[in-house]
Amino acid sequence: MPEAERVLGAATASGAPPAAAPPPSAPALPGPAVFSHSRLLSAFEAFVEPLATVLSLWALVLLFEGALAPRWLGLSIVSFALVYPGRPQLRASATRVVADTVLAWAWTCGLLLATGYAIDALGNFSREVVLHWLWVAPASQLAAHWALRAAAPTLIRLQGPPLRAVVVGMNEQGGSLADRLSMAHYTGVELLGFFDDRAPGRIRGRGRHRMLGRIEEIAGYVKQHNVQLVYLSLPMASQPRIKLLLDALKDTTASVYFVPDMFVTDLVQGRTDSICGMPVISVCETPFRGPNALVKRASDVVLAVAILLLISPLMLAIAAAIKLTSPGPVIFRQRRYGLWGQQIIVYKFRSMTVTEDGARVPQARRDDERVTPLGRLLRRTSMDELPQFVNVLQGRMSIVGPRPHAVAHNEFYRPLIKSYMIRHKVKPGITGWAQVNGCRGETDSLEKMEARIRCDLDYLRNWSLRLDLYIIWRTIRLVFKDGAAY
Repeated sequence: MPEAERVLGAATASGAPPAAAPPPSAPALPGPAVFSHSRLLSAFEAFVEPLATVLSLWALVLLFEGALAPRWLGLSIVSFALVYPGRPQLRASATRVVADTVLAWAWTCGLLLATGYAIDALGNFSREVVLHWLWVAPASQLAAHWALRAAAPTLIRLQGPPLRAVVVGMNEQGGSLADRLSMAHYTGVELLGFFDDRAPGRIRGRGRHRMLGRIEEIAGYVKQHNVQLVYLSLPMASQPRIKLLLDALKDTTASVYFVPDMFVTDLVQGRTDSICGMPVISVCETPFRGPNALVKRASDVVLAVAILLLISPLMLAIAAAIKLTSPGPVIFRQRRYGLWGQQIIVYKFRSMTVTEDGARVPQARRDDERVTPLGRLLRRTSMDELPQFVNVLQGRMSIVGPRPHAVAHNEFYRPLIKSYMIRHKVKPGITGWAQVNGCRGETDSLEKMEARIRCDLDYLRNWSLRLDLYIIWRTIRLVFKDGAAY
């Protein structure tokens, strides 16, 4: 009997449940990617000033000359390059915004005029347009700033509920971060409180922020309350305790950041960052933030649409064959864990005589009696997975990512394998790095599942679009000669 089935069976025979009940689903995060609300506003801010500068120039040229000549387009490109990226000013006072905008525009104008004089190009531009642009451009920049400031609360609400955050360790850095999170606007982060083991009299800022519990209780709190952000503000002398805490948080899908300046190993997308102007170090983060999120989602949609158009006749033929050769539904729907540990419904062509989706789901084995004759062919060639391209278009899955496991399997393995739940910081995939590296098929031992998880974490650490395309190519080759699928 495979090791996983033996342990699972022993737990059932003893009267204990085979796995803990699935945790509550985390709230859906905005858009096709997971990244902080403030990052989207920062992206808008980066383009506000450059666009206002260029559009104000175009409006004046069209007003006075009636058409955009090539010389004006060239000036637009140079101006955009000089002004981009715009300065983040959502949290600045009105006086500061006006002063910074005027000074920055004066510097930009000085550079443009000096360059035009040096290359003897000032005579090529309308004096009337240039003189009006000197005051219309900064006025347009300020108007765009105020418009973005007015729209910011709505933009944040449209992205969904705020990200929930907790701070661990209320020392000077932790207290400062908690204060900034509580007072800052437009972050899209809700501070729930902090964890600390010290006596009340030694905790900085205790009266200003809610005490949630001791540090040993944080992992359970994060899972129970769907916390997405954990900020660790602990002294370097606490390194053994920090390691235990990080190990406990690996059974969650929360993004973990260090506030102190210290070095840790086993980083997943480790990078420096800032929250409310305070530097932090990410320890465990998704690779799909900002532009990477857009690239990932765009590539998924484009490839999924193209593939579905190509394979639609094949899918219709498979559906008809399943219906004619065995009783039961054509599509098998099973609960799996998706992004942030949410339960999702995954589609497959039915390849068995059963449609198991309960607390105990035995994995398919070689010569499994539940597999139909047609199902053996579908599973060997992975054609039973083709309906999951619909899951990709729905936004539940990606073409490349960690393979989703049945909920029962997830709950069985998560306490046995450290870092198991980190794989759920990205959408599950139809294929993945583990599948093209020999970790496909039945995981009849804990060692096999651990090898699969190691591959999944390597994928998170090293993701790139080129890696995704390489995995897809390797998968196509593997389908025709892999004997691990049955």
